[in-house]
Amino acid sequence: MRLNILSIALTLAGLSAAAPSLGFEIERQKNFTSNAAEPKKLRIISTADIDLFAPLITGFQVKYPAVTVDYHEVSSTELMRALQDEKAPYDIAISSAMDLQTKLANDGLALAHSSVATTLLPDWGKWHDYIFAFTQEPATIVISTKAFGDLPLPKTRQDLISILREHPDRFRGRVGTYDVRSSGLGYLFATQDARASETFWRLAEVMGNLNIQLYCCSGAMIDDVSSGKIAVAYNVLGSYAMARRDAQDTIRIIAPQDFTTVMMRTVLIPTTSQQPAIASKFVDHLIQAAWDENSPTADYPFPAINRDPAASDTSLRPIRMGPGLLVYLDKLKKRRFINEWENAILQP
Repeated sequence: MRLNILSIALTLAGLSAAAPSLGFEIERQKNFTSNAAEPKKLRIISTADIDLFAPLITGFQVKYPAVTVDYHEVSSTELMRALQDEKAPYDIAISSAMDLQTKLANDGLALAHSSVATTLLPDWGKWHDYIFAFTQEPATIVISTKAFGDLPLPKTRQDLISILREHPDRFRGRVGTYDVRSSGLGYLFATQDARASETFWRLAEVMGNLNIQLYCCSGAMIDDVSSGKIAVAYNVLGSYAMARRDAQDTIRIIAPQDFTTVMMRTVLIPTTSQQPAIASKFVDHLIQAAWDENSPTADYPFPAINRDPAASDTSLRPIRMGPGLLVYLDKLKKRRFINEWENAILQP
């Protein structure tokens, strides 16, 4: 009996060591299996929606059928917690929060990668040999066509301000945006908007006066606009909205003509990677899918890359990759910005 108890105790201890408790929250998980006898596992932590991103994974497995992919979908804040605080053993990190990715690399938490594929990117599409962009996604306004009815559709932020001010009863409690205190992408969009124009703060005050609804992510906002729960959502990822074919009859996607902030989704290889060679191949796969004009990829689920977005449309404001993104991550500056945001948004 004593031996059995000891055996059980050792077994339980081994399980605990093999599967430590996680200090970060995983929203969704999916395993893309391989039929290989001894597959190698690639662990991905990502803010990208699994359903939207899946074609890029299956396309990678066509090239490398002996690789199984364990995909964990998280918020940008939880991704930082996993890699920065927990040092979790992921091979690939994908995030829409360009500033947080830059911080990971700047803090020495990313492995350098250089290949023929990385030369396809322009200088503004990568940061040194650590961070690589593979999408361009605009921050848009998504509205409910039913809720707006016969009202004119806003073309600019000032148009939206005027409509909300003139029809408070129609929009009270029915305007949504990111909660920048918990959403890394929401914070990035808000700081970029504030840097570009004072109109952002006027819009924030108007939305705050209408009992604004705050969200973690674009998908939840799109769901609520489509269902009619809210009438308008501000700073929604256009790529997610355009991918929602089921909602195209109930929503309208607007890229503001005064300026449209364009985010680049980026990928890096964490220093905790246990499969850096396979991770490098996956990074190259994403780059080639997005940037290689000679090898178009049918599996690429995002809007086509525009090599010179600012020149083709003067209203587009691509977020510049680099250490300038770290400015608003300074603790004092971030606290000051969030205080101002709370004063505007969280009105009695």
